[in-house]
Amino acid sequence: MSNHSNSQKRILVLNGHPGETSLNGSIAEAYAEAARNAGHNVRSVQLHDLDFDVDFGGGGYKNHKPLEPQLEALLKDIEWCEHFVVTTPMWWGGLPAKLKGLFDRTLLPGRTFNTRETNFFGLPKPMLSGRTGRVFITSDTPGWFMRFGYGNAMLNQVRKQILEFIGIKPVKITWFSGATDVKKNSVDEWLVKVHKTAVAAL
Repeated sequence: MSNHSNSQKRILVLNGHPGETSLNGSIAEAYAEAARNAGHNVRSVQLHDLDFDVDFGGGGYKNHKPLEPQLEALLKDIEWCEHFVVTTPMWWGGLPAKLKGLFDRTLLPGRTFNTRETNFFGLPKPMLSGRTGRVFITSDTPGWFMRFGYGNAMLNQVRKQILEFIGIKPVKITWFSGATDVKKNSVDEWLVKVHKTAVAAL
């Protein structure tokens, strides 16, 4: 733990909740503040502040829409960072539409993965290797039911099919359940966990 906390890292924190005020926003803010206080170089991005077209369009990569300036800035922040932190609620088993649209629009071939170089399984070569990730997910679904009832579908999507696909790994996930009617003491306990991971840049 001490070795991590003594080495400064470039950290990007993305609050992936589309609302201006949210538990996810509090988690993102707590992480960023604790990481800065521990000496890390932190940049923060709020999804609700970003104005962009969430619709990818025709579904092909050849004629994709040019990135809006805010999306281009976010992509440069991802390229800049050594550790990428995302907070998000689980809505209908997955990411909020605006956050999914952000990934659809921003994580493009030639910038985040290379379709001209593939591995044994035919998967494109990741272009953002050398970075680690942490995802904080809030949900009403208990962790045990997420695992046994839903097969950890959202966790696999975020970790394996999005972040690891572009080279960000390992990706560690923290699951906070019972988020809608959560008690203050529970939130305080969650933020203590957030603080510890932030200090160590985990």
